[in-house]
Amino acid sequence: MFEPVIGLEIHAHLRTATKIFCGCSTAFGAPPNTHVCPVCLGFPGALPVLNRSAVDLAIRAGLALGCHINETSIFARKNYFYPDLPKGYQISQYERPLASAGALEYLTADGLRRVGITRVHMEEDAGKSLHEGFSDSDRKTYVDFNRSGVPLIEIVTEPDLRSAAASTSAWPGGRRTSG
Repeated sequence: MFEPVIGLEIHAHLRTATKIFCGCSTAFGAPPNTHVCPVCLGFPGALPVLNRSAVDLAIRAGLALGCHINETSIFARKNYFYPDLPKGYQISQYERPLASAGALEYLTADGLRRVGITRVHMEEDAGKSLHEGFSDSDRKTYVDFNRSGVPLIEIVTEPDLRSAAASTSAWPGGRRTSG
């Protein structure tokens, strides 16, 4: 007999007016490639500037999950090729995340459950591949970089869940606990 052991990685969009490292809008639904600049497209010589509002929201999320907010957190380049990743790397935290060591308690039919939060770290979103809506969509893929650079947090849980039902019921209506 096998027992499932489940940990989650949850990406959450931070609701800021501008992207994580530039002043481009994060507004949804604009025509493709209209909310872009040299920074979020990764042009040579373009220098990122961290969005303070994104950091504040990420800290609030870490506190809501009962995490320890680390005094020092570090961004690094995560290098990989993906067609809708304009720079060829993603700016993300991993080794030194913004927040760590939290927990979330939630109620199920079987009683109160707890899932540990390993870390909450910040990163930028990639672009979006478009596979339909064009006359040649059967032969070509288009790319929209509007969401490239939109601020995200990644919430990484401990492998504390033991069923698919437990993993879906853990988030809606869950409540925080102090790790």
